[in-house]
Amino acid sequence: MHTPVTTPRKSLYHNYTVYPHTFPANLAESDSVVTIVGGGPIGLAASLLLARYGIKNIVLLSEQQVSEGSRGLVYTKRSMEILKVAGVADRIMEKALSWTSGNSFYNGERVFRMENPVDPQDSHPPLNNLQQNYLETYLVEEAAKNPLIELRWGNHLTSFTQGENEVSLVVDTPEGEYSYKTPWLIAADGARSSIRQAMDLTMEGNSYEGRFVIVDIRIDLDLPTERLAYFSPDWNKGNTILLHKEPDNIWRFDYQLPAHISNEEALDLDNITAAVNAQLKMMGYEDKQWELDWYSVYSARALTLPEYVHKRILFAGDSAHMLPIFGVRGANTGFQDVMDLCWKLTAVIKGWGSDFLLNSYTNDRVGAAMEIIDEAGKSTRFMAPPSDGFRLLRDATLSLSLKHEFVRPLFHWRTSRAHVYRSSPVNSIGDDNHEMHPDLENGTLIPNLKLDGKFLYDELGNGFNIICFSNEAALPAALLDEVGAIKKQGVPVQLVALSATVANVIGADKTIAVSDDLLKNRYHANAGQVYLVRPDHHICGRWEKYQQGALDKAFQKFIKKVAV
Repeated sequence: MHTPVTTPRKSLYHNYTVYPHTFPANLAESDSVVTIVGGGPIGLAASLLLARYGIKNIVLLSEQQVSEGSRGLVYTKRSMEILKVAGVADRIMEKALSWTSGNSFYNGERVFRMENPVDPQDSHPPLNNLQQNYLETYLVEEAAKNPLIELRWGNHLTSFTQGENEVSLVVDTPEGEYSYKTPWLIAADGARSSIRQAMDLTMEGNSYEGRFVIVDIRIDLDLPTERLAYFSPDWNKGNTILLHKEPDNIWRFDYQLPAHISNEEALDLDNITAAVNAQLKMMGYEDKQWELDWYSVYSARALTLPEYVHKRILFAGDSAHMLPIFGVRGANTGFQDVMDLCWKLTAVIKGWGSDFLLNSYTNDRVGAAMEIIDEAGKSTRFMAPPSDGFRLLRDATLSLSLKHEFVRPLFHWRTSRAHVYRSSPVNSIGDDNHEMHPDLENGTLIPNLKLDGKFLYDELGNGFNIICFSNEAALPAALLDEVGAIKKQGVPVQLVALSATVANVIGADKTIAVSDDLLKNRYHANAGQVYLVRPDHHICGRWEKYQQGALDKAFQKFIKKVAV
């Protein structure tokens, strides 16, 4: 029997809440069609996204309080766009520390400065620091307000059996076990996923020898919010340390361990104190007082499951892949997972989406993970060289960087970005993609746009968007007829006209005024062009001019029926 939790975790800055454990009163009456195992950021974001699409869901949270420490700390612009859809971005941004730059140091000199440009048309800054315990609290509080979401605290999945149309679950609680059946199960139970292990699924990729101690301390440092990287400092020769500023005067230290140091030795409080003091002394802050809040050990891995869809069980986040922190890829990749998964699963649940559409989740997101593994591998081999040969090359680069500008870009840590689904099965075939501007190829995000008090993404809603660049008074009648036929199949579609000259384009569900300069420079748009945009903001079809039957052909691959 699960032991109930009564004592909140201790923290210098975060007030933990112990949530009452749950034992459902009416198991046989549950009408939720999705169960999410795991109440971390990815599981909670999936819950909120599904609820946004009108899907009732249950979240099984093994713990009774949110996670301890900073953990996932840096959230990208794309993650904030996704969390805006989930309903928590505004609250996050009230607390988070935004930043755009990072410095790398070697032998006491700055050898590289990374700058992330800020686009005035984007809704959020490039990078934002917030401790995971805050993020989870905001997600929990938003989910608790939603009548489509049931949070079951202190509910630990002990076993499951997958059938043809459902998954049977056995759940342990402080009041004993219970069983129920769910039509769909999302495994968001983290890097040590018990679901993945029970299914005997094997990840592919690389594990690295590099291990890092993560330490959160409270200290008042007169430094801006930037990412700081120190290579081979005197107190930790041959290794790397990363620093991040967090809200509430908390600083995150990630320092690499020498290979001969065990995890137990590394987590000895005397050794942690010595390491933090040595780094502060090197930075000129040896007289600053500080307090320890949280610490852990992290190993660099770059692994993914080859398949994320296993009949009625779907994997997302760290249960699907384990990615190095370098380049802020962990939770940020997981948010993109559920942004892709939830609209496709909703389509199947609501009856208009085919199995082909749901299975495309594997193609889209495993492709993203493999790209990240390739890039993260380069960053990881530089931050934590896995062999003597890689260390020799890294050290040579460090030495050259003191005098030679040409090697300094090798310090760039390849920050996480939205994946381009250029090979997605959902992309249109036979459209004009290859004849149009490559910056907006199929699979890319449609660029966001600042409007009066809103952004374009706010106007796109939950379904497909057919974006027409139009200076005509009305959209073609044949286009309207075709969209009407698609809507009759239950597919959520809206027509959005972007126009520099017409205030209300007849036939469009929305007309958005956009200057000629933005149409040309941001969208490379010519009058008459048509773009098909998925519910997750990614382009999946584009045409120079409307072609009768083009939309029908684009949709027929992944919906069950479409009018001809």
